[in-house]
Amino acid sequence: MAEYSMISKDFNQALENNQLIGSKCTQCGSYAIPQRRICPKCHSENTELINFSGNGKLVAFTVISVPPVKMAEAGYNNKNPYCSGIVELEEGPRISAQILDVDLLNPNNIKIGTKLIMSIITRQEDDAEKSYLAFHPMK
Repeated sequence: MAEYSMISKDFNQALENNQLIGSKCTQCGSYAIPQRRICPKCHSENTELINFSGNGKLVAFTVISVPPVKMAEAGYNNKNPYCSGIVELEEGPRISAQILDVDLLNPNNIKIGTKLIMSIITRQEDDAEKSYLAFHPMK
């Protein structure tokens, strides 16, 4: 794992390097994503940076056809919806991300419990490329 710290911009830097980082409390063993200096469960300051596997399962989702501004600028609209979901990582924590390669026209075909793997979406915003976390079904 590259040298990352507990500051939030390093989470985005890790995504650019196709890595999903977080933290683990050395006192109670709980995980956090993105990484945190203080454990959200026991409030210990004894946390360490970890690299997540990027594997997980879908635990909640919604298909969005009226997007916020940034997603509309990326080309999403009522004729081109996208799926946003909550993914429970193998290690335990949950994170929100875009879910790719699912049947957006028939959301009832999207199943809770679907095994997912991490992916990265790169979009041009303003004058720079930005990387975003996404997941797609395992094949």
